[in-house]
Amino acid sequence: MGVNGPGRPARRPRPLGSRPPRVTLRRTRPTAPPERVPAGLRTAAGYTWRLGLLGVTAYLVVSVLGQLQVPVIALFLALVITSVLRPLVDLLARVMPRSLAVLLAFVCAIALVGGVLALVGTNVADEWNGIGNELRGGLGRIDHWLTRAPFHLRPGTVTDLRAKIGAFLSGHRSALLTTALSGAGRVVEMATGLALAVFCSVFFLHSGDRMWTWAQRQLPARARPVWGRAGRVAWHTFAGYTRGVLIVAATNAVLVGIALAVLGVPLVLPLMVLEFVAALIPLIGSPIALAVAALVALAARGPVVALLVLALIVIIGQIEGHLLHPLVLGWSVRIHPVAVALSVIGGAVLAGVLGALVAVPVVSVAWAVISELRDHAPPEGPGGRRGSRRDAPAVGDHPRRTQRDRRRPDQGEAREHGG
Repeated sequence: MGVNGPGRPARRPRPLGSRPPRVTLRRTRPTAPPERVPAGLRTAAGYTWRLGLLGVTAYLVVSVLGQLQVPVIALFLALVITSVLRPLVDLLARVMPRSLAVLLAFVCAIALVGGVLALVGTNVADEWNGIGNELRGGLGRIDHWLTRAPFHLRPGTVTDLRAKIGAFLSGHRSALLTTALSGAGRVVEMATGLALAVFCSVFFLHSGDRMWTWAQRQLPARARPVWGRAGRVAWHTFAGYTRGVLIVAATNAVLVGIALAVLGVPLVLPLMVLEFVAALIPLIGSPIALAVAALVALAARGPVVALLVLALIVIIGQIEGHLLHPLVLGWSVRIHPVAVALSVIGGAVLAGVLGALVAVPVVSVAWAVISELRDHAPPEGPGGRRGSRRDAPAVGDHPRRTQRDRRRPDQGEAREHGG
């Protein structure tokens, strides 16, 4: 038995004069409950900053491209020329060297464009005198038509308007001359961009495949298949859209030319060329060109023919929207008409006519690439990661044992069964 009783350990003697240690109890402050943020708010915040970052990036990209307007437009035109002439070059390259095929294709394209412009110029020169007399008589008929019901305008309204326009041009002749001189610089920039576009398109047609192969080799090996698929889909969509929209524009121009010739409207060939160029801008280009044709018909043939031309706008729009676009562009461009309209308006706001012209192909290519990469993503592996089964072992398997068992499956089975 010990001093402290049975079963108790003996106490250690304290030195003389020492004090027992003080036990201090600290009161712990109650911790505040963790702040709870709703899951929906966290998700919205995450999407908000990501979308904001994407918006800032897009704004910076558009700003940089705006500063580099001439080379960017030249590159776009080079891609357009390449997509149009590539089938002809591939066809000619079967029977002659590719360099000669490229040269012959450019000669044919220049001859076609030059011939159309020469034909339009000749047509305008031949009809100029008769057109002037018809326009003067048409303005008189319009003035007389506006004085009757339902307008009841005072006589001489159109004549006064012509006089005011002439006085404005005479009073601002110096400002108009300065504007014309400043526009001459724009003409030089356009000529430079066109020459650069032709220069680039020659190399794209001659050795575009080798250039793309070289560009892919500069990427990491694992990224090459993804970029290869994205590049093929982007080019397929862009080339299909370009060729399709040219076919649609040419069809619209032919239909408008036939209708205007039947109605007896002058300047049929120039209005056909205007319709062809304007139809390259979806949804809004063709109505604008036909509105100009309606003004010419109003001045030359009167209000009845002008109303028939306005009805032609509706007919051409229905043919283009319900027949030509589904048949010609449906296999290459798979975006909703609402997205097309928003793209055209957004491009026009950001970059004017050029923005409206390039907005739809850019959106179409971007959507085609996103759809391709999303629909043909690699399947998820056993561990929940995307990739093949060789990328990650199954859950619970040891990598070394798995590789060893793959090399010697009989010994692996024997170990698992205790053999």
